[in-house]
Order: sequence, then C-alpha cells, then structure tokens
Amino acid sequence: MIVGIIGSGGREHAICQMLKTSKKVSELYCFPGNAGTSKIAKNIKLDINDFEKLKNFIINKKIELVIIGPEKPLVNGVVDYLEKFGIKVFGPNKIASQLEGSKIFTKEICKKYNIPTAKFGVFNNIKEANQFLKESTHPIVIKSDNLASGKGVYICNNEKDSINAVKEIFDGKFGPAKNVLIEEFLNGEEMSFFIISDGISIQKFGTAQDHKRVLDGDKGKNTGGMGAYSPSRLITNELEEKILEKIISPTLKALADIGTNYKGFLYAGLMIVDNDPYLIEYNVRMGDPECQTILPMLKTDLSEIFLSCCENKLSQIQIKWSKKKSLCVVLCSNGYPDEYSKNIEIENLEKIKLDSDDFIFHAGTDEKNNKVVAIGGRVLNFVSLSEKFVDAKKNITKHLKDLNWSGGFFRKDIGYKVIDK
Repeated sequence: MIVGIIGSGGREHAICQMLKTSKKVSELYCFPGNAGTSKIAKNIKLDINDFEKLKNFIINKKIELVIIGPEKPLVNGVVDYLEKFGIKVFGPNKIASQLEGSKIFTKEICKKYNIPTAKFGVFNNIKEANQFLKESTHPIVIKSDNLASGKGVYICNNEKDSINAVKEIFDGKFGPAKNVLIEEFLNGEEMSFFIISDGISIQKFGTAQDHKRVLDGDKGKNTGGMGAYSPSRLITNELEEKILEKIISPTLKALADIGTNYKGFLYAGLMIVDNDPYLIEYNVRMGDPECQTILPMLKTDLSEIFLSCCENKLSQIQIKWSKKKSLCVVLCSNGYPDEYSKNIEIENLEKIKLDSDDFIFHAGTDEKNNKVVAIGGRVLNFVSLSEKFVDAKKNITKHLKDLNWSGGFFRKDIGYKVIDK
C-alpha cells in the first residue's frame, strides 16, 4: 500500500516512523516533510493548502491512503475535497473540524449538551470585552476564537494583562478576529485524552500530560508544547468513564444531530478538578508532542488502524499497547516562542546511539547541502520508553548531552510530577 502523510512536524515524523514498520506499507510520501521524514519517505515540497495540486499528485502516484497531520487543512476542508475524487483520507470533515477551528462552536455545543466546561462569554468588540473584564475576578482566561497553533490562550492574573490580551487578539495577532472568548479560570490539573473514530465506533487512544509553558516550573509564555509524558498520572477507570460519558459521547451526538459524524483522531484537552473532567478545548488531530509520546507505545499496525477507520471497520481492530512509560522532551531554537534564528546547523546527530525504545523525531528541520538545519521553533523531539519515567528521563538526558547543540534549549523538568525526586 502506498501512503501519503500531510504535514512537516514531529507528529508527522512519528506517524511516518510507525507506518514504516508496517509490512503492508510499500511506499511513503510526506507533504512537505522534514529532514527526519526524508530518511524514510519521499518528501514532496508542495503547498498543502493547494488542494488541487495535492489531489493531482495523489492520483498520479496512485497513493491509496492519505493521513492528515495538522489542523489547518482539516479546518479548510481537505478531507471533503479529496474524498470527492474517491481518495481514502484519514481525518475529520470540514464541519466536524470546527471543534478546533472555532472555540466558540465547541462552547455552544457544550452549553446545549451540558458538557462540563468553564463558564464563558463571547464578545465581538473591545469595549464590551473590557467592561466585562473590569467586573470580573482574576485570574481569567482569554482565548482567540480561531486557529493559533496552541498559542492563542492567555491566563491573566490582573485586569491590565487581560485588557492587553483582548487588544492583541482583536489587533490580529492570531489572524483576523471577529470574536474573543473569555472564560473563568479552572483550578485543577490538565490532561490530554485521545480517541480514534471511524464515524460509527470509537476506541481510546491514550492519555498524556503536555507541558505548555516555555520555562522550567511551568513558567513563561505558552508554546506549542515543550514535552509530554504518557500515560497521564491522573487517569483511572472511574475518570475515564466520566470523560467518555460526559464529554466525548455528547460531543459525537451533537455532530450527529447537525448531520455529520467524526472520523479521525479526537484530542480532548481537559482540566481535572476534584476528579471531575472539564473540557478546555478540542483538537481534531493528534497533539504535538503527545503524538510523538504515545505512538511509540503502540503495538498494533498503525496502517491497519488508519485503514479500518476509512472503511468503517474500527470495531474489528484490537488496539494493543506497551505497558512501558513514555517521556518526550522537545529541543527548541534559542529565542522560541519569540523570534529565533533559522538555518542553524545541527551537528552530532549521527553520533547519537539509540536503543530500540529510544526515538528522535524531527520537527522544524530541513536538509540543506547535505546538512540538517533548524528552520522552526520546535526542532527535535527526544522520546524514550522505559518501565519507569525516571529511567526514560535519564536516557533522554544522555542523548541531549551527546547532541550538545548550542543553537537550542529544552526544559529540564518534563515529567516532574511523575519522576521521583
């Protein structure tokens, strides 16, 4: 089977790596890919938002299955477009993708279907938003309604910061903004919960805890994710049942009620408060770096899982997992999440000796003149599986030391809540 993967990050490299181990996959294409995917797939430098060019290439190369990694093409309707030409595509359609494309769309579903979430208000101008903030208690959460690559969220401790956040959103920091979302601050612990669906049935697809803040101790600015561990320390059978019953099931019913279904990965970003789950937001794809953290634990052929979803046969697949723990640390370019230098060479990669439970997934990298260079803010993902989180961290620390890249930095405390001091 010839498979195409759309995207260029660590998530897509991880997906490529898992598909490469499948006996059913004969050839891999990655659009546009990165320096890591180039070793195991054919990178195609093609604009992934030009659906017609994408479709023509897929048909010309007889690609039999297409996996959509990032959110933007999903929200823009790439699945609907490709399926019109009889192409098998893994990912949700345009309507279902509004769960991520519009936070307000999701909040309205929560309100109508009694899905537990933070209390919220929607404002379409600065004056009304600021008046609301003056009458509100802090901390408070300000969110951009549209896609923001995981960065359009402000947790504000005072009125001055919250008013500034509203101004930045309406000034277009995350693209044209018609609305701003203001939420109460929930005091709990975050957890990422994943399911996979074929539009009829669902299966659980792991849990994780991401580390969003750029600095050790969960301080500094929000990022796309500095690292993660899996499984989450919070997950229990009781909590899992609550999540499925109170959050996932009513969401899928809401989509069915508006005449659509959900096919693909669904990522629920949750806040756990006194062992009760509250929905913070949905992502309509695997998280990044959660994908890199979770997929190495998968024992079932990933291509079979994807194919079963496209053929409405997910219920016939038994998904099996390693019982080992997984830890991921993200190496970033100096300056991230603000401005950073590009095209900085990454030396010593070939000197790192990886065991079978260790992985390096490329994110913001490219190959230039036979050298690997950093072109993004998040550059490499170091992942290790072990019986204990503390041993996984030791493995990753050694690999980072061996790399010794002066062009980047990483958080040294990823997984601190599950690693014995």
